[in-house]
Amino acid sequence: MSDTSKPIGQSAGDAILSIFGRTKVVIGVVHLAPLPGAPRYNGEAVEDIYQRGLDDARAYLHGGCDGVIIENHGDVPFAKPDDIGHETASHMAVVSDRIRRELGRPIGINVLANAAIPALAIASAAGAGFVRVNQWANAYVANEGFIEGEAARAMRYRAQLRANGIRIFADAHVKHGAHAIVADRPVEEQVKDLVFFDADAVIATGQRTGHAAELGYIKMIKEASGLPTLVGSGVTPENANDILGIVDGVIVASSLKYDGVWWNQVEPARVSAFIAGLTR
Repeated sequence: MSDTSKPIGQSAGDAILSIFGRTKVVIGVVHLAPLPGAPRYNGEAVEDIYQRGLDDARAYLHGGCDGVIIENHGDVPFAKPDDIGHETASHMAVVSDRIRRELGRPIGINVLANAAIPALAIASAAGAGFVRVNQWANAYVANEGFIEGEAARAMRYRAQLRANGIRIFADAHVKHGAHAIVADRPVEEQVKDLVFFDADAVIATGQRTGHAAELGYIKMIKEASGLPTLVGSGVTPENANDILGIVDGVIVASSLKYDGVWWNQVEPARVSAFIAGLTR
């Protein structure tokens, strides 16, 4: 039998505490409008796109969130990592830098779908503290097709940038996909693969954007990883305290938008009410 008391990966310390100065954090998601090059981009002025991103970031941070993560969520349908153009990283770097400079709070980057290397490039350019990578180890079938783990390429690229301070927030059993390829291995073992490949924090999600994961499932992922753990979908005012009783942070978007719809802008009153209702 193997010795399960031995560490699985090399710990770089508590990433959430290091970045945010506390645990039990709330991270708002800035869903950028469609960027140039994306199918839904209709020629809008890029300054308007940047301004909308800034407005959403202000709403989150002025309402009491601890930081934001910036995503190209308007770029649906998402491309695979090697098919994402340089224009995506360029525009995301500009808006991310503006958000960090104006608001002075921690930011993270997520480039969909699973584009860890562009995310690291943006993070380096904009001074972000972390990147989110939805498939860090192993593989699965997503909306975009077959998606492989990016850990090996991404960690080498991060080393080339001399950017080892940018932390990796990796999803476990990520939403919007089928995991039949690795279904012969328990989810706990798949979580441990993230640790083995030097992720700094683990993210648990439901089945899709806005879908809440069960508390028992969240607890299992937290215990399996031994790393700082966040929940990255389905967080609402009704379940946030129960979730934060288990994990170290939440990533929230849809429930803080006008009408609770992800493509709408952030509603400041919803953010303030959400934060006021927390018992952290």
